[in-house]
Amino acid sequence: MELNSDFTQRVVIRPEEYQWVDSPMAGVERMMLDRIGGEVARATSIVRYAPNSEFPEHIHGGGEEIFVLDGVFADEHAQYPAGTYIRNPIGTSHAPKVGSNGATIFVKLHQFDPTDKAQITVDTRSERWSPGVVQGLSVMSLHTFGSEHVALVKWEPDTQFQPHKHWGGEEIFVLQGTFYDEHGEYPQGTWIRSPHLSQHTPFTQEDGALIYVKVGHLT
Repeated sequence: MELNSDFTQRVVIRPEEYQWVDSPMAGVERMMLDRIGGEVARATSIVRYAPNSEFPEHIHGGGEEIFVLDGVFADEHAQYPAGTYIRNPIGTSHAPKVGSNGATIFVKLHQFDPTDKAQITVDTRSERWSPGVVQGLSVMSLHTFGSEHVALVKWEPDTQFQPHKHWGGEEIFVLQGTFYDEHGEYPQGTWIRSPHLSQHTPFTQEDGALIYVKVGHLT
């Protein structure tokens, strides 16, 4: 299967365009954002776990990156409430499960550099923010390896950023509020993938925004 597999193309998917499909396990649904491969694939997805559902133990053949969007995600190692960022490197394994409230996660599979072996769990609700490069921006760095950088960026209302190019591409998931640029507006739940050397001038309006951002990984 190939879905949004041309990484030279800009892709935008808003919540009203979600199309949920069942996974092999009852109670687990996926909204596929990009994918190359079958059941084992290089994939970016939103995964929704119904209350008291689970997924069998599996090995992360190409690594797994997760941001918990809603509810409490869990496995045999710990519980991960909404706002938790997780990196499970190549060769690790777990058996996901959720409790009575269910969970929704943003997940990226088979996208790790083989030498990136850091296993990371960050509760972003309690981590410190750093000032951004313009007034009204705050940044929480989550992971850096080689050219790849992952962070949360908090935009205050009516914040304007300068025009810039995305060396190595840029991927955004809007976690709260509404994000804007000259191409359109992107409400909570929107996923944006912009290719290498693309350019935009982002800003916010009265509600501000909180976004997950990954850059430098789409060369």
